[in-house]
Amino acid sequence: MKQVVQNYKSGELAVLDVPVPGCKPGGVLVRTAYSLISTGTELMKVSEAGMSMLGKARSRPDQVAKVMQSVATNGLPATYRKVMGKLDSYTPLGYSLCGVVEQVGAGIDDVKVGDLVACAGNEHALHAELNWVPKNLYVPVPDGLAPQHAAFGTVGSIAMQGVRQGEPQLGEVALVIGLGLIGQLVVQLLTAAGVRVVGADPDPARCELAERLGAAACGDPASAAVENAVAELTDGHGVDQVYLAAGGGSNQPVELAAKLARDRGRVVDIGKCRLDLPWNAYYEKELDVRFSRSYGPGRYDPSYELEGRDYPIGYVRWTERRNLACFLDLVARGKVDVEPLISHVADFDDAVETYQRLKDGELKAITALFRYPEQAQDTGEAAATAVAVPAVNVKPNPARAGRTPVKLAFIGAGNYATSMLLPHLAQRDGVELSTVVTTTALSAANAQRKFGFAEATTDLDAVLGDKSVDAVFVVTRHSSHAELTRKALLAGKTVFVEKPLALTEDELAGVLAAVEESGNDRLQVGFNRRFAPLLQEARKQFGTRSSPASLRYLVNAGQLQHGSWYLQQGTEGSRFAGEGGHFIDTASWLLDADPVSVYAVATSGNEDLQVVLRYPDGSTATISYVTTGAPGFPKETLDLVADGKVLRLDDFVRASLYSEKSTAGRKKWVSSRLPKARDKGQNAELAAFIKAVRTGGPMPVPLHSLVATTAATLAVQTGLAGGAPVTLENWR
Repeated sequence: MKQVVQNYKSGELAVLDVPVPGCKPGGVLVRTAYSLISTGTELMKVSEAGMSMLGKARSRPDQVAKVMQSVATNGLPATYRKVMGKLDSYTPLGYSLCGVVEQVGAGIDDVKVGDLVACAGNEHALHAELNWVPKNLYVPVPDGLAPQHAAFGTVGSIAMQGVRQGEPQLGEVALVIGLGLIGQLVVQLLTAAGVRVVGADPDPARCELAERLGAAACGDPASAAVENAVAELTDGHGVDQVYLAAGGGSNQPVELAAKLARDRGRVVDIGKCRLDLPWNAYYEKELDVRFSRSYGPGRYDPSYELEGRDYPIGYVRWTERRNLACFLDLVARGKVDVEPLISHVADFDDAVETYQRLKDGELKAITALFRYPEQAQDTGEAAATAVAVPAVNVKPNPARAGRTPVKLAFIGAGNYATSMLLPHLAQRDGVELSTVVTTTALSAANAQRKFGFAEATTDLDAVLGDKSVDAVFVVTRHSSHAELTRKALLAGKTVFVEKPLALTEDELAGVLAAVEESGNDRLQVGFNRRFAPLLQEARKQFGTRSSPASLRYLVNAGQLQHGSWYLQQGTEGSRFAGEGGHFIDTASWLLDADPVSVYAVATSGNEDLQVVLRYPDGSTATISYVTTGAPGFPKETLDLVADGKVLRLDDFVRASLYSEKSTAGRKKWVSSRLPKARDKGQNAELAAFIKAVRTGGPMPVPLHSLVATTAATLAVQTGLAGGAPVTLENWR
């Protein structure tokens, strides 16, 4: 299928061939009929992409701050690779469309194949021939409403949420500053609610259109026309509400709002304009400044948007989905007219030219639409699903001595895969990147372009059935790791799965059952720290122990950004379940044993954990996993104490060894030089894995160790719930 994309680094726009997205449970696969081009939001994104790196930085100071924090935490080289990887990737465009349901995922019963739906979301309602859309981001189109009009659903919801924030009442007077697409819709919604509207925009054509669609008067904000109209309609008191629907860097809209609002009026920011509030003016009138967040309640909440959890109507009357349905109903009943807002309709194949004409100002439009071909091409992939793959029961022979190249397939191509794994593999001799599989088409296409995969697809079944693929990397969200690993093992593949291997005891049992059934134990979990060169050298310098050791591991994990899928504990497990195996594996490798018991306690709210592991020889390891520390402090520090020696590791940047036999106060050994970057072992881990696949030799980490680490990680949650130590022998 085809999709409009942009490279944010170069500014390049393209219509790209990408795999068809899989139809996951909880949503529908929609073939697009019309998608709407936002001449405000999207053109701003297109313009930003054309800026220099300095210009991009100036336009997004929030992102610059995140980059600087990443430099402090992860080092400059790693941050540079991560940032450039994100910049030099294709990103999607679009967020409002109408199309026909082509496939219905499990759990969906409100629409059927062939139904016309309006869809929302900058990750789901894209300028693409096919989109997978979760339940709360689509609604059925009312009978008789044309699909090109239903394509306005998302922008209509944005305007509607802004109006709701203003709380208009019958007979009030409102001022709408900025009469672009959102402003024109706000004018009509206010008029339908019994509010008299004054519009302000420097473009006479937009003013004329707004008056035609219901505004009482409109004019240039720099002229006296707007002020005179407000004075006449309000008897000089000022407007009850002001809606800021303008963009740009001028502070004129907020100054005009203060001037023309009544005492204790409401000012609602819908667009993205400059907001340097003149303090005296806003203070003296005690103006109520409000922000309107996109389509309505539910926006940016993964449990609502991705998991389909609705808000009870008694508590949240108007959600994203209800706003979307309400707007379409108003259009269907003729209360809002979007036809006059359509300035241009372009064929989807002409998308790049259309964007360029809009950007250059050659095409002046309030709204432009893409029209898609009525007859869909037979891609052969539309019916493929990303998860429903039958198990393949095989008895493989893993030995492959002397055979090259090693052919690899990736299931998942997210940030970790593209920044920490694929850059190493793409440069390695004797490795062929065969196929990348994702549930979203564009991420597969990005990985194929950047790393040279021979194929990109959303068809997992085809990859597992491809006998030429030697090894499969599972680099997806945590909740899918165990099931995908189980299926890949049954299909006879050597498997590299990123941590965690499993989130529950049943999942772990399922993986082991697959090993037993297939005879295939060729498994590696991405516990990379034991392969870090600095830690390898430190362990060598410490030498063999003759007595029990005490190990302390402080993990300054920090807070996650709002909306991170790591916070979806209901489906993805706790943060420690997701990454705690890293630290348990490192401790067990340093102590050369598997833990026999786990004791865990947590602060209120389980934000910070203390995990104590006990080992057969009496050694203990205490892992302090904290999220409330200072972000500037190193993420990982480790101390190992035994036999009169202390080994210190500082965030994989430096290491040192103290010994009672060394000169008083002096270190016996210090890492000879600072590494160029924090090397946490990914490259060495991948080298060991590829060697095992190529030669048929032993896997880098024994299976019993992977199982023991996973069991100990899961036992932490069991211990937290029970408040007592968990004996791993009994627990297993």
